Amino acid sequence: MNGKIEQYLHSLIPERTGLLKELEDFAMENNVPIMEPEGIEVLLQILRLHQPKAILEVGSAIGYSAIRMAETLPEARIVTLERNEARIEQARANFKKAGLSERITLIEGDALEAGPKVMEHGPFDIIFVDAAKGQYKRFFELFEPFLADAGIIITDNVLFKGLVAENIEEMEMTRRKRALIKKIRDFNIWLHDHPHFDTVILPIGDGVAISKHRGDKNEKA
Repeated sequence: MNGKIEQYLHSLIPERTGLLKELEDFAMENNVPIMEPEGIEVLLQILRLHQPKAILEVGSAIGYSAIRMAETLPEARIVTLERNEARIEQARANFKKAGLSERITLIEGDALEAGPKVMEHGPFDIIFVDAAKGQYKRFFELFEPFLADAGIIITDNVLFKGLVAENIEEMEMTRRKRALIKKIRDFNIWLHDHPHFDTVILPIGDGVAISKHRGDKNEKA
């Protein structure tokens, strides 16, 4: 997106206060990955339009996105996954500060091993994926069966600072980073070709993919 337009849109977003501002400042000071302001505004607007009753979040970090979602939808219940022990402790403390501990369930451990626990809380109207980018396809395949009919899966960071559109072979970067970019590119293609989902990628924040299921979840590919 044009830099001036991006700055203009950013200027229209209301300033956060209280706990939300505190969490944003903490994330910036401690290099904690939370969703960018423009991206989370898109996410919250989708929630307002879709009015989900149950949301699964893959990747809690310090609990910022879960709190934003819970405050936007007072009737929704949220299940969120996190494996980092320090982040788990911080997220739980933040949920308590926000008065949302009873509405947000935090499942500890590796998301790729959390299927049985997640299944107990499903189905979910929205699944929000904001965790290890190199595992996006595996997350999608693992948790898609827990999506309600006509549900939506939202995936953040699918443009990876615009690097998915660059000629990375001519850029100086680590082999690991180059491999990650290729994985995200492959995921984006796979997502657009998925037989059961219609997907659009919005160049907002760090790139937000919105994948809407086409119909009956019992149909086989």
